[in-house]
Amino acid sequence: MVIGSSIATVALASVLGDFWNWVADVFRRIGDVSPYWLVVALGLKTCESALLGLTWRNILRAAYPKSNLSFKTAWGASQGGTAINAIAPAQAGTAAMIGIFRTSIPGASVAGVTSATIVQSAFFIVLSALMVIGVAVSRPHTVSKGSPADESSGFFASHPVLIPLIAVAVLAAAYFIWPRIKPWLSKEWHKAKQGAAIFKDWRRYAKDVAAPSAASYVCRIGVNTVFMAAFDLPITAFTIFLVASSHMLSGIFAITPGGVGQTQALDIATLSKYAPTKSVAAFSVTQDSILTIWNVLLGIGVMLWAFGWHQVRDLLMKSRRKKPAQEPAAP
Repeated sequence: MVIGSSIATVALASVLGDFWNWVADVFRRIGDVSPYWLVVALGLKTCESALLGLTWRNILRAAYPKSNLSFKTAWGASQGGTAINAIAPAQAGTAAMIGIFRTSIPGASVAGVTSATIVQSAFFIVLSALMVIGVAVSRPHTVSKGSPADESSGFFASHPVLIPLIAVAVLAAAYFIWPRIKPWLSKEWHKAKQGAAIFKDWRRYAKDVAAPSAASYVCRIGVNTVFMAAFDLPITAFTIFLVASSHMLSGIFAITPGGVGQTQALDIATLSKYAPTKSVAAFSVTQDSILTIWNVLLGIGVMLWAFGWHQVRDLLMKSRRKKPAQEPAAP
């Protein structure tokens, strides 16, 4: 018992020590940035977050008109999810956001809110595809560094029998499982279409979703540009595009929380010809550290403003319980 307690104490002290070292390093790096640039960058980041909250409100109001979802609630759930994603792996924040919307909107379903995430991401998915094509043309090695394509292609090349085996297994599973899950999928598909209701009116989508999404992306570009200026990196249309595409690739193929590590590797790979590696690394690490802690602080602040302490706690607990309890299981 004593030995176990001692081991637990040492382990806890080690974790807390690492955490506080990280926090100290973040604040040291904040000191490297001029207060002027810092205020401008965080202001733009806050505007980006608020505009994304606005798109969420518009999408979910179109899906569930009777809910009259407020901007405050939509922003609280959206930025709260971003805050969790900044420090937790496997898109835990997105799952929490879906759960919060599910419990905040009468008549909402997990399938409906999940399809709403696709609607909210549609603008950025198209933009990402265009940027990946652009980077593949201008800097082809960057794409391979940001994705697991090389490793997966090498694995399948050395195990050629796996591809037909996987294909046969998928077809067999579809043949035997499809009759059982078809009624459930039909019901879920109806719910999912409700979440994408705004697609029925393309003018409304352009005004209520695409326009604020584009404005939020302009704010994101502005944040990158401000940090580039703070570290004296060359600011041209092409270098701004390279940084934006690097961060986009890091987000697409993120393995660690917030894409930490991948972002720095991609920034160095894309900007190495235009600035010293040391300057690029300092820019990338500092921006990532500052925005991570700001996303967490902003998420906490907006969620408390939107829901209050007790409701935040209750919403998170209810979102964990209701997802398995209220969604019908496949027959």
